[in-house]
Amino acid sequence: MTTTPNSSHPGFAAPGWSDDLTPGPLHDPARWHVVRGLFPLRSNVIHFDTATLGSVPRPALDQLGRADLEHAEQPRDPYAETALTQVRAELAASYRCEPDEIAVTGSGSDAMSRILGGLALEPGDEIVTTTHECYTVRAPLNILANRRGIRVRRLTPRSEAGLDAEEIVSLFERAITPRTRVLQWAAVSLTTGVTFPTRQLAELAQRRGLISVVDGSLLPGQVDLDLHELGVDFLGGSLAKYQCAPMGTGLIYARNRVLPDFNPAPLPEFWPVVSLAYPAEGTLPQRTGDQEPAYDLGAVLQHSDTADLSRAVALRECLRIWERLGQENVQWYVFGLGGYLKERIISIWGRDALCTPADDDRLHSGIVAFRPFKRGSAEQYQAFRDRLAADQGMHVQIVRIPVPTAEEPMFAVRMSVHLYNTEAEIDKALDVMVLLREGLEAGKNRR
Repeated sequence: MTTTPNSSHPGFAAPGWSDDLTPGPLHDPARWHVVRGLFPLRSNVIHFDTATLGSVPRPALDQLGRADLEHAEQPRDPYAETALTQVRAELAASYRCEPDEIAVTGSGSDAMSRILGGLALEPGDEIVTTTHECYTVRAPLNILANRRGIRVRRLTPRSEAGLDAEEIVSLFERAITPRTRVLQWAAVSLTTGVTFPTRQLAELAQRRGLISVVDGSLLPGQVDLDLHELGVDFLGGSLAKYQCAPMGTGLIYARNRVLPDFNPAPLPEFWPVVSLAYPAEGTLPQRTGDQEPAYDLGAVLQHSDTADLSRAVALRECLRIWERLGQENVQWYVFGLGGYLKERIISIWGRDALCTPADDDRLHSGIVAFRPFKRGSAEQYQAFRDRLAADQGMHVQIVRIPVPTAEEPMFAVRMSVHLYNTEAEIDKALDVMVLLREGLEAGKNRR
């Protein structure tokens, strides 16, 4: 066990941003205290719900406020700036793709709706997806089904400690039919925190001539990300979770070139359904089948409105903080906390309590779902969550997890750890949960 500092200790003092911060192991207490000081979380709050929303670092909030004030003090025609050339270049550098493949959106819902709505699909075509998708994906998929007659086939992987990558890939492969056109999945599941084997699923899509669409909301800021190496055609999602950018920031990645090493498939037909850069007459150039793009697709997608220039500035600050920390160090720290959390859950409630894979490291993340109640009701789990928040300042989430062999879902606690969390906080939270569970069980038995 690696000892890390406890941010809830009365002696904790947030030192603020330091230009002396350099990449290195974040388990070092002195380095971690500087990192923790970047985040304005209250001292009586322990935030285990970054999968819903991250805490924006102080330097990014400062940039956001200054940019808003500047535009209020000196309003001007913003159109020339709405290509967001600089922030798109920094996103591409951080996530290892090209700027012409990246656009900043207003949210994850915005990103996924524009991706799915831009695919060239016909009535009767199939999209294979899962029952673990966020509503930001489920809603636009249902629109495609209702409006355009697209068939949506939903798969339910097991939510157990023994799940492995090959089982997930096999589940998708068996579901493919002659009408399948798209494979869609979450890079990291919002329900159980399982990291889907994206590279293997992308290769499956390439072998079968299918389009790959990924909800990547929980990748940026958590994973040392290489979008080209993933080999997918499209990826969208929120940047307000693990990247800790302000609310109202998302991204679209749209592959805009043939990648011989990672995705040699032809570029799929794609329509930028929300774009002020699309010609008012005529068409865009034909997308090429080689390594040189026909046009800057990212700019065409980016010119969708006046854009939030202030949030773009704050997003750049977040990217620079992560660059200073070193994304590999961030992933190592977050995944380390996730592994520690799994070990503690197994030691307290047993292996069967885990809804998140524990054996296959390829499926690991900083998000863990588990069942402290063997047969807990929705009301019991909600009371559990609310009591933790009200009495302890601990914020977790309750998730509904589909079960392959049952009509009704099961409920679980989801904890998502990040840079501002520690092993000491995990220990404290689980100790509190043991007592709270016993109290709720005793109250239930007395009724």
